[in-house]
Amino acid sequence: MVSMRLDKFLKVSRLIKRRTMAKEIADQGRITVNGLQAKASSNVKVGDELSVRFGQKIMRVKIERLLETTKKEEASGLYSVLSEERVREETE
Repeated sequence: MVSMRLDKFLKVSRLIKRRTMAKEIADQGRITVNGLQAKASSNVKVGDELSVRFGQKIMRVKIERLLETTKKEEASGLYSVLSEERVREETE
């Protein structure tokens, strides 16, 4: 079974533009793989479900393919979006 580092997948799939940014987001605990909190160095494989929190939005995707490099037009074919939901900030 082929696997890839989470931060690299996020960059190659263009879910996150830069690998350093993917690492920061993972280090902040804003990414889960199959429901478990993930580090940038976590390995992901085809079939895994990722949940990424971007500010006010949580995006859930399923990994369809893993490629070392990809063209911009092909990047969205590496995953399928399961859901996108807006998150309200908790107000006190």
